[in-house]
Amino acid sequence: MKIIAIGDNVVDCYLDQGKYYPGGNCVNVLVNCKRSGAEETSYIGNFATDDKAQHLKYALTEEGVAFDRSRVVEGISGQPKVNLTEDGDRVFVGGPKNTVQHKVKIKLLAEELEYVKQFDVCHSSCYSSLEEELPLIAKQTKVSFDFSTRLEEAYLEKVCPHISFGFFSASDLSEEQLEDFIAKVEKYDLEVAGFTRGSKPALFLYKGERYYQEPVETNVVDTMGAGDNFIAGFLTAFLNGADIKDALQFAAERASETCTFYGGWGYPKEIE
Repeated sequence: MKIIAIGDNVVDCYLDQGKYYPGGNCVNVLVNCKRSGAEETSYIGNFATDDKAQHLKYALTEEGVAFDRSRVVEGISGQPKVNLTEDGDRVFVGGPKNTVQHKVKIKLLAEELEYVKQFDVCHSSCYSSLEEELPLIAKQTKVSFDFSTRLEEAYLEKVCPHISFGFFSASDLSEEQLEDFIAKVEKYDLEVAGFTRGSKPALFLYKGERYYQEPVETNVVDTMGAGDNFIAGFLTAFLNGADIKDALQFAAERASETCTFYGGWGYPKEIE
């Protein structure tokens, strides 16, 4: 499986530790696809000109993720601040709003769209401001998209016609609300639609059938990046030929492993 991700990168600043960790949905998914067995991984995003961006590049290089087609934008990196609860859940408590990710959207060139063709899937997210590019990307390859909690109907209408794999965070929805939301998503006939529900079983729709995946029990230290690793594990296994049940089990195992250490995929650095 070959995967490219286009969009967000950040460093997650842990206030209690005085450390930051590489992160961002697109980056997390790519690194964990690589760790899960993806043949090729490539990233296009906006890197800032600060020390945090340099650390991001260092960590991606160590993980074997290519990023040579990314842009460099004068300014600071996205750096959300994080607190951890007693049970290891991460809570975002703000961050600067003048980062390069806020300032500059990615506009793909013709040769970059041609480059995208060689990949089995292109992943992006609601954090990436890439919605206007999705119709062009979808003409080159399949698109995977993490909606997180962006569940409003107008956003579905904008994104869903251009994607094959949709992932939604539905942990705040009641059973009745979830059924209503599933009905809205089903109108778009996605290849796979996944609804994660925190500690409840994830629900996936595939070929008109429902599949449930229980979380894998583990010693939870930090849940940062677990959802992204679930997506990565699923995409890697599924696009490498696993059936839907095996792909979901693999995804759950990969997500549980992420919960056993701090940060989305490690590489802590002291906040100066």
